[in-house]
Amino acid sequence: MEADESYRRKERTALVAIVVLASVALASLLVAFSYYCYIRNKVSRRLKNQKRIDYEDKGGFANLQVATEKGLQVFTFKQLHSATGGFGKSNVVGHGGFGLVYRGVLHDGRKVAVKLMDRAGKQGEEEFKVEVELLSRLRSPYLLALLGYCSDSNHKLLVYEFMANGGLQEHLYPISGSNSVSSRLDWETRLRIALDAAKGLEYLHEHVSPPVIHRDFKSSNILLDKNFHAKVSDFGLAKLGSDKAGGHVSTRVLGTQGYVAPEYALTGHLTTKSDVYSYGVVLLELLTGRVPVDMKRASGEGVLVSWALPHLTDREKVVQIMDPALEGQYSMKEVIQVAAIATMCVQPEADYRPLMADVVQSLVPLVKNHRPTSKVGSCSSFHATKSPLSQEPGKASL
Repeated sequence: MEADESYRRKERTALVAIVVLASVALASLLVAFSYYCYIRNKVSRRLKNQKRIDYEDKGGFANLQVATEKGLQVFTFKQLHSATGGFGKSNVVGHGGFGLVYRGVLHDGRKVAVKLMDRAGKQGEEEFKVEVELLSRLRSPYLLALLGYCSDSNHKLLVYEFMANGGLQEHLYPISGSNSVSSRLDWETRLRIALDAAKGLEYLHEHVSPPVIHRDFKSSNILLDKNFHAKVSDFGLAKLGSDKAGGHVSTRVLGTQGYVAPEYALTGHLTTKSDVYSYGVVLLELLTGRVPVDMKRASGEGVLVSWALPHLTDREKVVQIMDPALEGQYSMKEVIQVAAIATMCVQPEADYRPLMADVVQSLVPLVKNHRPTSKVGSCSSFHATKSPLSQEPGKASL
């Protein structure tokens, strides 16, 4: 009997041990499975987040859709080498952030501008891709047309329509001894350039959805054809904006000193109103003939915006900041109206800046009804109201 009792105790002990071990094993499996699910979920979220960041860094242009798409011509390096005379120095017509720009003639006789990428690394590659993907899908008479590109091995080139009068910057600030075409811009021409450039930004902001933010709008990126009609160029830093009212996209702060909106510089929050600020700076350049930043000037005059703002709303003071090259050949009424627009565009608070559609509406009467030397008159007020253009049903969709 004792032997049987001892055997049963051992049997119960063994059974308990088996049950305990099985429970521990099952618990271990559950813990391991839970940890596996946690790690998998974490990795999945990280990959998804990385894809979103990559998408945003590239501007999100993969989903770009517009009503009228036209294909681009793909050139060989040999073709463009021949068109530009072997990229000879005598054919250099400019130097942008992307690289040297050459004058060229294609085999069919078309004059073109060929931009040869000299920026090595990922940033240069991304700017090339953004420009090709964006300009292959957008069409406006106020944007510089991209005709084609070359991507042979290590060569990256962009081929544009040729703009005979180069950039606005070189006309506002001609360099003595320079071979580039330059001339004094009269008041009427400056008004027309201001309107054309405004229409270019209006198209990007109001006629595509979500809007395209240029992010590097400046006088050197406004090109002029033989009749001094202006087109916006250089879209290497462009990004798609938020499609939500009042929304923004967060990104690295890039652009050119003196043109970058203060809220974007401080927070990295980018909106279409960031471009509006840059446009306001260009208006001030057209009014004053001064560069945005020049620390060689007298104290208080180094930064164009802060120097000009106190003068813009006063009829007598605004005359003091006008470009001497204009030699007084302008209408004071028009000057005050343009100064009022510039004042609104460079407001420190983005919400107080107008839409580009409103800027266009305010400039159209000045260009259409221009009087070379009309009498001084009262200035009509400039209101930053929502433009009906932003409600138009025929928008292109990006």
